[in-house]
Amino acid sequence: MSNFFAHPTAIIDEGAQIGEGSKIWHFSHVMPKSTLGKSCNIGQNVYIDNNVSIGNGVKIQNNVSVYANVTVEDDCFLGPSMVFTNVMNPRAFVERKHEFRNTLLQKGCSVGANATIVCGSTLGEYCFVGAGSVVNKDVPPYAIVVGVPMRIIGWMSKHGEKLNFDQNGFATCPTTGEKYQQIGPEQVIAL
Repeated sequence: MSNFFAHPTAIIDEGAQIGEGSKIWHFSHVMPKSTLGKSCNIGQNVYIDNNVSIGNGVKIQNNVSVYANVTVEDDCFLGPSMVFTNVMNPRAFVERKHEFRNTLLQKGCSVGANATIVCGSTLGEYCFVGAGSVVNKDVPPYAIVVGVPMRIIGWMSKHGEKLNFDQNGFATCPTTGEKYQQIGPEQVIAL
């Protein structure tokens, strides 16, 4: 008896490691050399490739393919139909699996619906990628990014509230009271 839930239409290949309390819904496929943490929710029609590591408490919405060499840390949110790439210059007739680039989503980040994450990028802790954005470089922790290609338009607290910095570079989350400091144009830290 397993300690996770998988819908009868889901395919869980032998060898896949699935954490306790995780749920895998309709028509999803988890490959044998993948790791999925505890208390994850994997939506409908999700593909999790070999050599993928997914942390605890991750929510992956419908129609997402998580390709090889992607690491998703704890408490991340992947919106519906968002996209990962794993090769910079794909050609159908050229085998480039040896060129897969690592992509890292750090703890607590959120990726909006239909966003594209170009391989080789790191998304910093608690950053927020707006729907439809194209991430083609690293995203700093707590940054809000939107657009094609993405650009920083603001900063967000761990709780998901927009941060408004004072003239000295300090901000407080309006919900939790947590304090933040902006120490450069592309760097915010939690205090």
